[in-house]
Amino acid sequence: MKQAEMIKLGISIGDLNGIGSEIVLKTFDDSRMLDFCTPIIFANSKILNFLKKQYKLSVHLQVIDHPANAVDGKVNVVNVWKENVNINFGEEDPEIGKFAFRSLEAATASLKKDEIDVLVTAPINKATIQSDSFSFPGHTDYLARELGGESLMLMITDNLKVGLLTDHVALKDIANVITPELIIKKIKIIQETLKSDFRVRKPKIAVLGINPHSGDNGLIGKEDEEVLKPTIKRLRDKGDLVFGPYAADSFFGTKNYKNFDAVIASYHDQGLIPFKTLSFGMGVNFTAGLNRVRTSPDHGTAFEIAGKNEANINSFKEAVFKGIEIFKARKEYKDLTENQLQKQGRKI
Repeated sequence: MKQAEMIKLGISIGDLNGIGSEIVLKTFDDSRMLDFCTPIIFANSKILNFLKKQYKLSVHLQVIDHPANAVDGKVNVVNVWKENVNINFGEEDPEIGKFAFRSLEAATASLKKDEIDVLVTAPINKATIQSDSFSFPGHTDYLARELGGESLMLMITDNLKVGLLTDHVALKDIANVITPELIIKKIKIIQETLKSDFRVRKPKIAVLGINPHSGDNGLIGKEDEEVLKPTIKRLRDKGDLVFGPYAADSFFGTKNYKNFDAVIASYHDQGLIPFKTLSFGMGVNFTAGLNRVRTSPDHGTAFEIAGKNEANINSFKEAVFKGIEIFKARKEYKDLTENQLQKQGRKI
């Protein structure tokens, strides 16, 4: 890859009391990773050098003052803060949450300005990061506000993609939140991302039911009969390849998911439990629907093993690779679409 083509990959450091810094530094301790992208960590070089020693790593950190000055072939660090940080691995600390937000805020600002091409976020603690500036249930909602667009949490591996109708919604509220409008909106997002980001020409999508056995024809709740089925029919009548609702308890066990380009679950655990069971730590969280590319590992801060040099980097490494792949596919799709419009004599 020519240096001029090197993708600038921004990284927010997450909660420093968790495993985020460990998986970031260990990933780029392997110098071969620098053949694929130019990493830019938004954090503080002093604390990262301390953590590098903690984990007995040899990765060299290149301090830069702006992402535009990132050096290809190096692990670059933009100093987002100058203060000393007191790290206590495994502890919830609102002070550490402030640094997590400052890293995310700086990285997101650079993404908005196209100073970086892709953002990979290390795990945050959703309680300690809360403040007047960040009052969201997670990264996804914050990024949707900052970047614009309708977001959808899409968990991905090479062979499985699971999206969510509702993500961080209390179980008791799910039936009231799922409306025909929400279903159509989320399915449209997943259709567009499959086309532009994953090179799927005619997406085929499965929808999982809300209630056990998809309601058993109304015996176990009316939502599947009254909301999901009519909406899916509307979409199919328009020519969309959308099918369901399928009973969630057997859908993955029978490997029915292999017949579809993506699966959309009604709520968080309905989709994420089977996804994480099948992905074995290789899954990636991708925020579909935004005008920029953001990925993250499919796990949290893992406070129970933080600082013990035991963290598995596979999911974070996959998040890096998937971010790069999606960025390239999206650019290819945009170029192809523009070329087609030009051939048709339409003004772009």
